[in-house]
Amino acid sequence: MAETFSLAALKDRMQKSILSLREELGGLRTGRASPSLLEPVMVEAYGSKMPLNQVATVSALEARMLSVQVWDRGLAGAVEKAIRNSGLGLNPAAEGAVIRVPLPELNEERRRELTKVAHNYAEQARVAVRHIRRDGMDLLKKLEKDGVISQDDGRKFSDQVQVATDSAVDDIDNVVAVKEQEIMQV
Repeated sequence: MAETFSLAALKDRMQKSILSLREELGGLRTGRASPSLLEPVMVEAYGSKMPLNQVATVSALEARMLSVQVWDRGLAGAVEKAIRNSGLGLNPAAEGAVIRVPLPELNEERRRELTKVAHNYAEQARVAVRHIRRDGMDLLKKLEKDGVISQDDGRKFSDQVQVATDSAVDDIDNVVAVKEQEIMQV
């Protein structure tokens, strides 16, 4: 079966990159508690690494406190250790099957570090979008070379791919700008 070009499929892949960026940024700590903060935490449980949300329920008790309700009481220590070693700068306190995670105030230096991390995530998303663009352009060149589409169609589709790429990069820039304001807000 011959390959076909689909601008909608490329746009969909670009949107998935932006969605992935939003999820990564959701895990960055801002001034207030959010259950999504602990999404990237992996727990050593039942002989393998599992996402925290598969062994416990995370909820925000108040503005600066998260509560982690572990389903299997025997995993409380492993969950506490995973949160402590996650690199998020958190110090959990276990109380039986419930682990309380107080969120310390962010100082100016930590806020700047978090904005750098946000920009790194954004750059990874931009690179992903550029790879998608390259894949689309390579496919167009191949279809043009094989005579499936004309040169005029190839140029038209190339322009559409570039417009979609520019739009996706603008979306990424907007998402990271909003997150940066959220982080820097005292």
